[in-house]
Amino acid sequence: MAATQFFGERIKRNEDPRLLTGQALFTDDVQLPNMVHAAFLRSPHAHARIVSIDVSGALAREGVVAVFTADSLGDYWQPGPLLVSPPPIKDIVFNQRTQVPLAKGKVRFVGEPVVMVVAESRYVAEDALDDIWVEYEPLPPVVDMEKALADDSALVHEDLGSNVCAHVVQTKGDYEKARQEADVIIKRRFYYNHGAAAAMENRGIVAEWDHRAQRLTVWDTTQAPVFIRNGLAAMLGLSENQVRVIAPFIGGGFGPKIMMFYQEEVLVPWAAMRLKRPVKWIEDRAENFVATTHERDQVHEAEIALTKDGRILGIHDVFWHDTGAYAPYGLTVPINSQCTLLGPYHVPNYYSEFTAVFTNKTIVTPYRGAGRQHGVFVMERLLDIAARELGIDRTEIRRKNFIPPDAFPYNNEIIYQDFAPLVYDSGNYEPVLQKAMEMIGYEAFINEIQPKARAEGRYLGLGIVAYVEGTGIGPYEGARVQVTTSGRVSVATGIGTQGQGHFTSFAQIVADQLGVDVTDVDIVTGDTDQFHWGAGTFASRGAVVAGNAINEAAKDVRQKILKLASELLEAAEEDLELQNGRVFVRGVPDRAIPLGELAGRANPMRGAVKPGTEPGLEATNYFGPEYGATASGVHAMIVEVDPETMQVQIQKYVVVHDCGRVINPLILDGQIHGGVAQGIGNAFYEHLVYDEDGQLLTGSFMDYLLPTALDVPRIEIGHEVTESPLNPMGIKGAGEAGAIPTGALFAQAVEDALGVSGLEILEIPLSPSRLWELVQECRKVAG
Repeated sequence: MAATQFFGERIKRNEDPRLLTGQALFTDDVQLPNMVHAAFLRSPHAHARIVSIDVSGALAREGVVAVFTADSLGDYWQPGPLLVSPPPIKDIVFNQRTQVPLAKGKVRFVGEPVVMVVAESRYVAEDALDDIWVEYEPLPPVVDMEKALADDSALVHEDLGSNVCAHVVQTKGDYEKARQEADVIIKRRFYYNHGAAAAMENRGIVAEWDHRAQRLTVWDTTQAPVFIRNGLAAMLGLSENQVRVIAPFIGGGFGPKIMMFYQEEVLVPWAAMRLKRPVKWIEDRAENFVATTHERDQVHEAEIALTKDGRILGIHDVFWHDTGAYAPYGLTVPINSQCTLLGPYHVPNYYSEFTAVFTNKTIVTPYRGAGRQHGVFVMERLLDIAARELGIDRTEIRRKNFIPPDAFPYNNEIIYQDFAPLVYDSGNYEPVLQKAMEMIGYEAFINEIQPKARAEGRYLGLGIVAYVEGTGIGPYEGARVQVTTSGRVSVATGIGTQGQGHFTSFAQIVADQLGVDVTDVDIVTGDTDQFHWGAGTFASRGAVVAGNAINEAAKDVRQKILKLASELLEAAEEDLELQNGRVFVRGVPDRAIPLGELAGRANPMRGAVKPGTEPGLEATNYFGPEYGATASGVHAMIVEVDPETMQVQIQKYVVVHDCGRVINPLILDGQIHGGVAQGIGNAFYEHLVYDEDGQLLTGSFMDYLLPTALDVPRIEIGHEVTESPLNPMGIKGAGEAGAIPTGALFAQAVEDALGVSGLEILEIPLSPSRLWELVQECRKVAG
């Protein structure tokens, strides 16, 4: 193993100078000669039949190049692919319905594209949308997912005969038997609305067809450039080497940009080939609210069975999941909810049943957390209520039910999103909880700070919750590492980057293996011409899967360096060291050769070489885990609530996280900060509100509130390390850790602050007005 100089160090990001000085390339920065611009006429109805479309007015407008409807596409009009097949769960029901490029015959959600206009400028294209006349026959919208299951409900997809997208039951042990043996049964109904990602950069795509080279180049704000390349090649009848997809810098992905294929991703490249001109489409914010996927409602009817001393005997959970008008991402979100509900706890008996429901709303796909929030909220709230009813401290009931460290690997016996049984690879939860308690000042708050505040008429509360995060799932990632004749090291990998610090953390891995400085490592991500294979950036897997692939490729290059240098320096490989961009004989630093010179010697212009010799100091390797690594953590916070306005001020926020060995603590802290900010927004600000007609009422930042810098507190972070046995570096993912438990934490802390008898917060998001209503309802019942 190479000596560690950079792994684990708080190194500032290599990519930041480009980003901060405006030198980084984003999709909207792509400007090409003779380029035209696309705009989309979108459905104003949630549910309606298309009677007729008249585009003659748009075609007559000066500057309009082309207008396309579903009928214009011919055989190219096909439903999109199913990205994730249903897991192999016994008796699963899944009705596959995926989005289409342009609506034909019927629209199924507000914002569904109906007509594509291509013009010399975006201004002309947008104006031409007003020239198009579409006659609709409105149909009853399907908005409420529970009402959607009624026999007399309108149908989103008539051919199915119902609005059921999927029905899944998973079990472990025998819950009914556990229920009979329990001392206490607690049952509640929970509601959780996740929301929209609201990334800083909206989606965009630019496509150029070079008819002489017979080659398509696409710039796309995607988290999965390799799969976009493969899919476009198949749809357009091209070979994969005729399609180049570039995912440049992206201003936030968060999950919705892993969705494929968005209608615009299918249509813009097709139009570029048809028109033989580059075509550009950049999403505006109003479109983003209805056209980019959401992650939305779940309703849970959950029950927990316990002994009188607070040990969990079993959990019974039945829930409904709103999947929107189509389900291109399969069952990833509800499966995550189903599995993550179990948390870091030993739950011997579990019954979980869900029904995914089609509604006339924007499509649902994963958004940071991807259903994990919903499951964590249910479990943590049940434990809070149980602790109160049993007279047990909330930290003690959690500690009592933690999976012990000697029980790993721990098999939960239900199927996870990676199609394998849900197995936790490693963990040690009690030290994480203990550190969080110490950092938040738990005992002092309970015994001194809160009583003193109450005596002063102030409403302070504390929340503390635990969670696990499934990370680092397969199938695989790969990387190519090359020492160039300049002495710099080039690394290419198939994943894309959306702000995770890949250019730095990956460089740290390579720098340690090859004995160079981090600034001498050049990282290329998201360009299918530079690296041909990979799955993408999602599910907190980049560092785990791509990082280990890069590490293995760098180790292979290291071996090539040592082998060649041993011949040239006439020294045994074990006597050589790599440091400061040179390889030298240990103890004799003058007997050395720079890596750049060695790279040149590895690729001679003339002469004979030994059979089997590979040119260059270069290697490609891949890594795929047996199953995902399980990270864990505890969040704690102190809030103050104004009883008159119900405004909530976060006074202190603590995160203690265990994601195995940490490559770069500075970058990890930034990831957690960003996740917490999104979690706070989800808990108290952001809410996708639809009316009974399926119209989104919170479709702008005037109504869909995001937390600002004034609302997000300073976050204190602690780390514990339980290495993963599933990969050589012992690392786990952390990309979603900040966001997952925040709703449950917020509910517990606010409930604790208000101290209203009978108040149970069983829903997220909250708001000052909703909090006021809940408190008044409690007081009315009590009074």
